[in-house]
Amino acid sequence: MKKSIHPETYRLVAFKDMSNEEVFITRSCEATKETIEIDGQTYPLVKVEISSSSHPFYTGKMKLVDTAGRVDKFYSRYKKK
Repeated sequence: MKKSIHPETYRLVAFKDMSNEEVFITRSCEATKETIEIDGQTYPLVKVEISSSSHPFYTGKMKLVDTAGRVDKFYSRYKKK
């Protein structure tokens, strides 16, 4: 690997899937303002709308959970009149 091209701020970060409330912890350098406590440890928190635990490709479910209503907005804007 080349030296001095990767960030030095890697740390453990908790990612929370907002559609099913699942939390997973991984290393990241994502900037966060919120924290969460898991098993007595405090981690920086990043909220995501969809992850592998809720994405239809990984779950096998054909229905996509749309938290912002973007799919409905698309259909109403571009449906045939």
